[in-house]
Amino acid sequence: MPPSNDGSKPPSGENGVSTSWTTSSPRASPPSRPWLALPAPLKHLFSKFPLRTLPSSQLPARTAHHRNQHVLYIFTDHSSPDYNAPSFNPTCLKWQTYLKFIGLDFHTVASTNHASPTGALPFLIPASSSNLQGEATGQMSVVSSNKLQKWARDKGLTREEPDSMRYEAYMSLLDHRIRKAWLYTLYLVPRHFHSIAVPLYIYPSTLSSPVRFALSRTLQAAALAELLTTSTTVSSDTLIAEADGAFAALSTLLGDDDWFFRVKEPGLFDASVFAYTYLLLDGMKWEEDTLEKMLRAYGNLVEHKDRIALRFYRSDAKVRTGRR
Repeated sequence: MPPSNDGSKPPSGENGVSTSWTTSSPRASPPSRPWLALPAPLKHLFSKFPLRTLPSSQLPARTAHHRNQHVLYIFTDHSSPDYNAPSFNPTCLKWQTYLKFIGLDFHTVASTNHASPTGALPFLIPASSSNLQGEATGQMSVVSSNKLQKWARDKGLTREEPDSMRYEAYMSLLDHRIRKAWLYTLYLVPRHFHSIAVPLYIYPSTLSSPVRFALSRTLQAAALAELLTTSTTVSSDTLIAEADGAFAALSTLLGDDDWFFRVKEPGLFDASVFAYTYLLLDGMKWEEDTLEKMLRAYGNLVEHKDRIALRFYRSDAKVRTGRR
């Protein structure tokens, strides 16, 4: 998924070195008036007319075209003729695949974070009588990604899922080690950023060159900030090595089984792994294929990816990404 600014502070100086200093003068200077201070007459005026919180934005107008179906809003190729093609975003692809696993009949719509009521993709608008009644006001129910599994469970659409610390430990490999290598490869390797990330995330958002430039800088800054939350430096060799170790652990966990944790049918963990293995192996055209070559060394993970792609997606489904 596109990285988001989680509010963590960046390094205080270049390369994480503090740039603070002290002065020798012990005298305190009187506080200066901010140069952007609001004039007293305007301040008095605004105090009589306080800011008003506006209601939430209405849902996308395209919702009406699919009101009789469950609609999943995701990052996907706007020009793709296949409306259920795999998303090019790992988080979206994870939940798109999971909903396929549990047998939900849904339609996908290309969207952006700006169109999401929660500020992030994916989100689901269920097909229901209550939603039809609320269509005119735009107050239809929305299921954000962190509530999709519970929503499915409440609908009786369940899958066998392990419930153990071991499960959480392996999930952390995906959420941290593999995600970090993904962020670095997509957003901080210049040729990948310009040939893949920009056409997929920036171009569909705006036609304005200055805005595209600003969005590009924001995406890269957010990716770097996330990588720096656990380290003062970013080392590509370290990130790739940690991802390799994570894939090795996942390969050992899967063994000769069809699905992880020896469940009878694929579950959320299988969807989480597929979200990365598909995009690294088949979903995108990588100019620097270090991660791809590394992943192909784990044959059972490749077979796991193929098993899901053939069963739940068209075998020839590809994400078109910039240069070919």
